[in-house]
Amino acid sequence: MNVFRRLSIRARITLGSLVVGAVVLCGVAVVLHVQIERASLASDASLASGDAAPFVSDLLHNPDEPPGRPAEGVLVGIRSASGRWVVDSLPANVRSVLPTDVPEGGVTLRTDAGHRVMTVVGAPVVNDDGAFVVWAAHDGRAGEETVARVDRSLAVGTVLALLAFGAAAWLLSTLALRPVGRMRRTAEDLSAGKTSGHLPVGTSDDELAALARTLNAFIDRQRENAERERRMVSDASHELRTPLAALTARLELAHRSAGDADALARELQAAEDDAARLVALANTMLELSRLDEAEPAPPTAAADLVTELMGSIDRARAAHGAGDRDIDFSVAVDAPDERYGVEPAAFARVVDNLVANAVAAGDARGVVRVQLEQDATRRLVLRVVDDGHGIPEGFLPKAFERFARADSSRRTASSGNSTGSGLGLALVRGIAERAGGTASLRNGEERGAVATVVLPSTEADPRRA
Repeated sequence: MNVFRRLSIRARITLGSLVVGAVVLCGVAVVLHVQIERASLASDASLASGDAAPFVSDLLHNPDEPPGRPAEGVLVGIRSASGRWVVDSLPANVRSVLPTDVPEGGVTLRTDAGHRVMTVVGAPVVNDDGAFVVWAAHDGRAGEETVARVDRSLAVGTVLALLAFGAAAWLLSTLALRPVGRMRRTAEDLSAGKTSGHLPVGTSDDELAALARTLNAFIDRQRENAERERRMVSDASHELRTPLAALTARLELAHRSAGDADALARELQAAEDDAARLVALANTMLELSRLDEAEPAPPTAAADLVTELMGSIDRARAAHGAGDRDIDFSVAVDAPDERYGVEPAAFARVVDNLVANAVAAGDARGVVRVQLEQDATRRLVLRVVDDGHGIPEGFLPKAFERFARADSSRRTASSGNSTGSGLGLALVRGIAERAGGTASLRNGEERGAVATVVLPSTEADPRRA
């Protein structure tokens, strides 16, 4: 079995085809041999019965007259029930193998009389003089030679048919596996960076073409992931460089201000802010990477999500002050026990990011409106509306991409968090999609922007229950 597994697919197909062909052809050859042998025996028996027929007729219709002598070359013997031979032209070696009694019905025998194969038939006859059996023999060498010639022809034909069958299987498997060879060579070129195309798809709409299309789709996804990771690393390096440079400068200034307590305190506070920005950026990137790898989150009751919403709004009010922005919120949750595939802390991150965006984008002393409700299908819908200047239409399609930024008027808003890294909205979308929901962003009818997150109930989606 191990040797068979080490063979190529083409060799295994050919070998398997030869085994199946050998079984079928040998079975056909055996059936033909048996049929021809039976036909030869039946033909010899018919001829022998023809030789015996006149003697059977004489015994039945002329019992008082002795049977005539057989013609030359006709091998016939008549024996009575007592064992006396009335007529006998049979060879001695044939007589020696015949039954000594009178059979109840006709008998056909095939005997090997020295160098001669004989077919012998026996016909029992009963008349007024008693019971007799008429034996007639016919030389079966012609039939045996016919069977032997047919057997030789079958053996040669079987071997030739197997050779042709194996050659056809090898050729067809070679042609069938040719697209696999092309795909393998192209895959090697893709792996070595010699080409940037796709695996070849055959003209036939068969299994190999379907495999090539599936692998091409997989290659496209891998390229997209690699490009996204490369872009993320590049953007992250760029984002980290600025706060690191600022932090280094702050520390240098702090050293220079060692004799001035107030200036030292200011520089240390600025350094702490830069460090906090770095920590926030690192935490957000870590959360995004975990979202890419994590399994679906355990479901959370709507009542617990409402609690997280109110906590996020309290934090936003405390951070921005009552006189700076007014944050208005409304909750319409009719089924507080309904469960959704998001953890409370993750939902709080969604609210924190969207509210921070809206506060940063709105006008001074403006109003940010936060709405949380359940629609007719028990989906949980979160809307955050600001009163800012809106988002450029060209930026909307890529607003949720990592490190995406709009123009300076909404730089902080589009970034999705206080660091301005452009990861906040990407985190919002990642959390929503992990829960089986969606996140969208659009401009308001008059002004401002509307961010919407929709989460389906785990009962409506059995896969997340």
